[in-house]
Amino acid sequence: MKITNICCIGAGYVGGPTMAVIAQKCPHIKVTVVDLNVNRIEKWNDEDVNNIPIYEPGLSDIVKQSRNKNLFFSTEVDKAIDEAQLIFISVNTPTKTYGSGKGMAADLKYIELCARQIARVSKNDKIVVEKSTLPVRTAEAIKNILDNTGNGVQFQILSNPEFLAEGTAVADLLNPDRVLIGGDSTPDGQAAIESLVEVYSNWVSNDRILKTNVWSSELSKLTANAFLAQRVSSINAMSELCEKTGADVNEVAKAIGMDSRIGSKFLKSSVGFGGSCFQKDIMNLVYIAKSFGLNEVADYWEQVIIMNDHQKRRFSKKIVSTLYNTISDKKITFLGWAFKKDTNDTRESAAIYVADDLINEQAKIAVFDPKVDYQQILEDLNYLESRTALKNEKHIKSFENPYEACNQSHAIAILTEWDEFKNYDWQKIYDSMLKPAFVFDGRNLLDKEKMTNIGFQYQAIGS
Repeated sequence: MKITNICCIGAGYVGGPTMAVIAQKCPHIKVTVVDLNVNRIEKWNDEDVNNIPIYEPGLSDIVKQSRNKNLFFSTEVDKAIDEAQLIFISVNTPTKTYGSGKGMAADLKYIELCARQIARVSKNDKIVVEKSTLPVRTAEAIKNILDNTGNGVQFQILSNPEFLAEGTAVADLLNPDRVLIGGDSTPDGQAAIESLVEVYSNWVSNDRILKTNVWSSELSKLTANAFLAQRVSSINAMSELCEKTGADVNEVAKAIGMDSRIGSKFLKSSVGFGGSCFQKDIMNLVYIAKSFGLNEVADYWEQVIIMNDHQKRRFSKKIVSTLYNTISDKKITFLGWAFKKDTNDTRESAAIYVADDLINEQAKIAVFDPKVDYQQILEDLNYLESRTALKNEKHIKSFENPYEACNQSHAIAILTEWDEFKNYDWQKIYDSMLKPAFVFDGRNLLDKEKMTNIGFQYQAIGS
């Protein structure tokens, strides 16, 4: 099937950027991104392209090139489904907060709703592509729903997981390590795979397009995230040992990273990983393993999450113990709230959990993040349901100026590795703080010698 019309259900961190790049690289294909969230769609259509809801370097320029030419953002879901030959499902798959599998299994209600809507609307054959990260064999459930509608429409289900790193999503889309497409081994399944291959071939070389069966594709995504998260937890585990023995975790990471069998990526010690994928996908993997009775496999992967939670708690405890075991009514400034630099995504950010711990100790938190607003910060804390929303508002404020955020502060905690933090006038910040002035560098971002020479009590991770 020659693809000329694509629909993507879900205008979030995956759907929006992915479809923008497809539209740019395939001007002959009409690409429509649909979402029931009216506010989100309005932002994607904002005349000022800098106001689109997702911040990624380079994304606004790509959207500007194609928007209202062959790239459209709409709330008319049925219309877009009806017109499309190929439909990407790119909706949220959060961890269940209720019932069987609570806290571990993926909540697939949005995926099922999409499948039922596609089944209801479709009048001709469609290719349906899983873009969301899903448990193994979800495609089977989607196919059962689609094939039992009784309207005679034929559906092919493909798995095409995203491997985007937020902050570099546009670069990852333009020059991917690989594009993974899983489908049935039947002639129709293989033809569907080739239709999607043809789309990606507009800018991705064939040697980087990997074809597998559906199950391998689904599991590969979970496995990739589990392996990456495992590396972060591994180096963070060593950071605590480094602090006790006098070793420097940065030196250890450099030494082992030069081993070609190990490599240097994802060996940067920190306050812990965040983001929408790592924890969710590992807990999903744990749940799947347990459901098959593979308890040792489940325990192995669950330890990655346990270590990550420990690293965040350890950071909070260090702030409290260093500040003479009391931070009640003390102003602690957070530089950074997003889970990593170059994104406005705050999901599972370490900052949320560190702030929660410190508010429990009655601290006053001041936050500066160049891309995250106060409303989002409050929503993140309120989501934990640790205390009333009113109490969160009382204990946390955000600032639009970093120097103002640091003024009269007892301590600064660096929670996101924004590059701009390195270039601040740290002497000016030191002069404005209460003494002794502490810096807890949760990202090992700053120069220790420079900071101590200014006069800061400087503490990094793993040294």
